[in-house]
Amino acid sequence: MCVNEKRTSMNRDNYILWFDQLHRDDVDLVGGKSSSLGELTSETNVPVPYGFATTAIAYRHFMNYSDLNQKIDKLLATLTDPEDSEQLHRICTKIRKLIIEAPMPNDLALEISCAYDSLAQKMHQNEPFVAVRSSATAEDLPDASFAGEQDTYLNIHGRENVLKKVQECYASLFTDRATYYRIKQNFPQEKVALSAAIQMMAFSKAAGVMFTVNVATGDDTKVMIEASWGLGEYVVSGTVTPDNYVVDKNTMKIVHKMVTKKPIELIRLPSGGTIEQKVAPDQVNEPALTDAQIIELAGYAKEIEKHYGCYMDMEWSLDQNDKLWLVQARPETVWSQKKKQEKTDAPQEATTEHRVLLKGLPASPGFVSGKVHIIDDPKDINEFKQGEVLVTLMTSPDWVPAMKKAAAIITNNGGMTCHAAIVSREMQIPCLVGTTSRGQAATKTLKNGETVTVDAKNGVVYAGVVKDAVKKVDEKPAEPAAVEYFPPTATRVMMNLGDPDLAEKYASLPADGIGLMREEFLWTTYIHQHPLYLIETGHPERVVNELANGIGKVARAMAPRPVVLRFSDFKSGEYRNLKGGDKYEPHEPADLLGWRGASRYYDPKYINAFKLELEAVKKVRDEFGLKNLHVMIPFCRTVDEARKVTEIMRTQGLVRSADFKVYMMAEIPANIILADQFNQFIDGYSIGSNDLTMLLLGCDRNNDVIADLFDERNLAVKRAIRHLIKVAHQDGKTVSICGQAPSEYPEFTEFLVRSGIDFVSVNPDMVKATKLNIAHYEQRILLDHATGLGKKDPNEYNW
Repeated sequence: MCVNEKRTSMNRDNYILWFDQLHRDDVDLVGGKSSSLGELTSETNVPVPYGFATTAIAYRHFMNYSDLNQKIDKLLATLTDPEDSEQLHRICTKIRKLIIEAPMPNDLALEISCAYDSLAQKMHQNEPFVAVRSSATAEDLPDASFAGEQDTYLNIHGRENVLKKVQECYASLFTDRATYYRIKQNFPQEKVALSAAIQMMAFSKAAGVMFTVNVATGDDTKVMIEASWGLGEYVVSGTVTPDNYVVDKNTMKIVHKMVTKKPIELIRLPSGGTIEQKVAPDQVNEPALTDAQIIELAGYAKEIEKHYGCYMDMEWSLDQNDKLWLVQARPETVWSQKKKQEKTDAPQEATTEHRVLLKGLPASPGFVSGKVHIIDDPKDINEFKQGEVLVTLMTSPDWVPAMKKAAAIITNNGGMTCHAAIVSREMQIPCLVGTTSRGQAATKTLKNGETVTVDAKNGVVYAGVVKDAVKKVDEKPAEPAAVEYFPPTATRVMMNLGDPDLAEKYASLPADGIGLMREEFLWTTYIHQHPLYLIETGHPERVVNELANGIGKVARAMAPRPVVLRFSDFKSGEYRNLKGGDKYEPHEPADLLGWRGASRYYDPKYINAFKLELEAVKKVRDEFGLKNLHVMIPFCRTVDEARKVTEIMRTQGLVRSADFKVYMMAEIPANIILADQFNQFIDGYSIGSNDLTMLLLGCDRNNDVIADLFDERNLAVKRAIRHLIKVAHQDGKTVSICGQAPSEYPEFTEFLVRSGIDFVSVNPDMVKATKLNIAHYEQRILLDHATGLGKKDPNEYNW
C-alpha cells in the first residue's frame, strides 16, 4: 500500500526523493544528474520536466539484499588488465547479468511504484510516459566527467517497466566503458553508487545540447546550441549531424547559424520505447529551431550559468506544443578546469637574462615558457601534464596525445619535415628539432622539472622565464582589427589537418577546404589499438565508430567545403606501437620504404582492416549525410595497385562519381613517370613533396645530418611536378600539393601557380599568407601576359 507523499522535508535515508527536495550539493546522495535536475527545479525558473530520483541508499540496499557487492568484487579481482578489451567485456557482462537477474527488495519496489503513481496524479495522467536516467554519484563532478558512461531509457510506460529500467540503470554502472573509466580515473568501484532519475517525458519534436562556452576554442562570450529533429539521443550519440547555432551572450544576437541535412530522427512509440524514422522531405533541410526559440534557449543557458557560477553543458527538448524544456544540466568539465588551472597556477618570477641552454632548428614559431618533461618512451606519455615542455629523441604518431598538451616541443633529432615539425606547425605549438645537429642533445642538456623559455622563431632555449615571454597584466587589449579581405583566386587554397579537435577553430580561415586530413591522428588519439587486434577480439565496430566520429567532426566543421581524407599511412613500426600490433607487424629495416600505404590495403593479411576504414567513410557520407568527404590513396607504387585498391572500394560501395572523388598521393617517381596510366583509376593527385623530394634526391628526410641537401626547390623536383600537371590535365585530372614547400618558400608557390596547379594545401598558420601570395602571383601572370614584358624564368622544366 502506498502512503501519501510528503515533500515538505527531506530525509537522507529515503529511497526516493522528489526533484524539489534536491539541490546541487546532494551529489553524494543522488548523483550529478539527479541533483542538478533538483537544483534547477527548486532554485531557478528554468522549465524542467518534473520527477523523482532513487537515492544512493536505495542502490546500496539493493546491492546488499542479494550480496551483490561480494560477488562483483570477486569478478573484478579476476580483471588482470583493463586494457584487454575482451577480458573487460567478459567480466562486465557477467556483473551486469548478476544485477539484472537479482530480485529487487519489496520495500524498494513499493516506494518506486508509489512515487510513479504520485507522479501520475500530479500530471493528471494514468501511467505516464517517463525517461529513466542513470545518475552516478561520481558523475558530473567538475574534476571528473563521467557523463554518458551510464545508460538512459526514454519513453518508458507502466510500473513494471519503470522498475525494470531502474534495475538496468543499476547494471549500467558496470558497462565496459564505465568500469574502464573509473579504473583509469582511480575511482574505487565501491565508492560509486547510482541514482535513477524518473522524469516526465518531453515529447520532443526537436532536441539537442547546449554549452555556455565554445567547447572547441574556450570562447566564453558565446552560447553554442546544437539541434535536430526528434529525441535528443541522436544528437548526444552523434548519429545525426545537428544544426549549429551560436548566440553572443552580451548582445543576445545569433552570430552563426549552420543548418544541416537531417534525414533521420528518433521518435517515441505510442506504446512505449523509441524507433528511428525518416524525416519528412520538406523538413530535412529546415532549421530545427526558430530564431526566437534559439534566443529563448540562450537565455536559459545564461541563467543557468549565472546560477551555477561555472560553464555549463545542457540538454534541452522542444515539445509538440513548441514549449522548450531543460532535461539535463551539468558543469562543463574541460574548459572549466583549464580556466581554473590558469587562475591557480602561481606566476613565476621573470628574468631579463638570456642564458642560452641549447639551440635547434626552428620548426614551428612561438615564444613560450614552461617546465621541462623528458620522455624517452611513448609508453610514458600518460605522465605528461598540460603546459609542460615536451623533450624527447623524436616523436611519431603515437606521441600525439602528449604533443596536444605541450607548451612547446624539443627533439634531439629531425629536420623541417619530420613528424614533430609537421604536427607542431599544424597545432601551432612552438617546436625546435634537431638539437643534436647544433651540438647538444636536448634530452641530456635539459633537466626534468627545470623552467625554460623556448624561442622557436630563432631556435633557442633559454634558462628560466625570460621576461619577453610573460604577458603584461596591464597591457591594454588590442584595437579591433580591420576586416580582412582575400581576393578570389583561380588556384584554390586548401588546408592540411590531422587533429579533428582543431577543425572548428580553423573553419573560419579563408581556406577552400581540407586538402589533406591525416587519418593517423585518429588512431593515436582515439583508438590506440591495432585494427587487426580489434577484429580478432570482436570489436571491429570501434574502428568504424571512432574513425567516423573524428572524420565527421572535420567534415561537419568545414561543410560544404570539400574534405580529402588520406587513408591510413602508418609505417610498420608505428602500427606496432598500437596495442596488439606486435602480433601483426613485421620488423622492417627501413619501414619508410616498406609495407605502407596502398600495398597494405589489398594484402590478405590487412584487407579486412582496410575495409573498416571504407565502412567509416561510408558512415560519414551516408549516415551522417556529409557528402563533402572525399578520399586519397597514399604511397601507391604501381598502376596495378591503384586498380586493386579502387576495385576493393567499389565492392564496398564507394564508387567514383560527380560527388565522390578518389585522389592519389604523388610521392613516388613512378607516380610521375606513369601518370598517363594512373589517370584511369583516379580523379586527381596530391603531391607529397616531402617523400617525392626524398626519393628523387635520395635524401632521408628524417636525417638532420644531410638536411641541407633536402630541398623541394631542386630542379629535378620541379621538372617532375611540371610533368605531372601537364599529363594530369590532358585527361581532365586535378593536381594539388600538400607538402611543406609552399609554406616554406613563397617562390616555390609562384612556380606552382605558373605551372597551372589546381590546389595548394598548407598548414593552417599559412592559409592567409598563401591566399594573398597566390592572388599576387595570378595578377602578375595576367599582367605579364598582357604586356609581354614579364620576367623570364631561365630554367627549363620540360624533359
